[in-house]
Amino acid sequence: MTGILKVGNRIITAGELVPLLAGYQLLPQLLRELVTDQAIAEIGCTVEEQAQCLQQFYEQHQIGSETEQQAWLAKQHITRRQLTTLATRPLRLERYKRAMWEKKLESYFLQRKSHLDRAVYSLIRIQDLGVAQELYFRIYDQEQSFAPLACEYSQGPEAQTGGLVGPIPLGTLHPTLARVLAVSQPEQLWAPMQLGQWWVIVRLEKFIPAQLDEPMRQQLLAELFQSWLQEQLENLGPMQAQDFETKELIGTSS
Repeated sequence: MTGILKVGNRIITAGELVPLLAGYQLLPQLLRELVTDQAIAEIGCTVEEQAQCLQQFYEQHQIGSETEQQAWLAKQHITRRQLTTLATRPLRLERYKRAMWEKKLESYFLQRKSHLDRAVYSLIRIQDLGVAQELYFRIYDQEQSFAPLACEYSQGPEAQTGGLVGPIPLGTLHPTLARVLAVSQPEQLWAPMQLGQWWVIVRLEKFIPAQLDEPMRQQLLAELFQSWLQEQLENLGPMQAQDFETKELIGTSS
């Protein structure tokens, strides 16, 4: 069988390529990229946009002169046309996401908002309930401040910041802690509550409601795309995935 790749003294054949990719756990990522490329295949760019994308690509990879460009192409074994496709890929992918899900963003945002809201809070976590109750009353009665007690007693990384945590999305927190923070008022102190092995004292410092601004739109579009992509990959059965790999990578017919 004809070799398609040489690494040192080893010749890699077409038949070996897919098993090698699978063995190095590169096949799932490759499939993701192939499905993505199929999705955005019909998304185009203007000549001006192509030039801008290429310029950004050159700057990102510190490629300056025409000589450096040619050397980079030779090293990567790609043509200038393939480079243009590569450089414009992020722009074309973004356009695909917006074409597919822009109209659904507001409803999706409302569904996700309770997880996207962020909070800054102070936290002390310890494993002894008695100590936790004592510390709570010291803070509640204003005998001592939260920060020095957190530095001295808290048994998590928040001890390094005087107990201060965040801003952090509520959706990434323990569900009980997230619910408490969601209904708290600023500077509201909560008595010790049990979260797993810990007893925690919590005080909300600042609540930051999520807004559907441009960064949030990009984040949600990325989430929707990744969900769609995962569904596409799951729909590729084992035999289908093998056929997909062979046709796309090696160019053989079924």
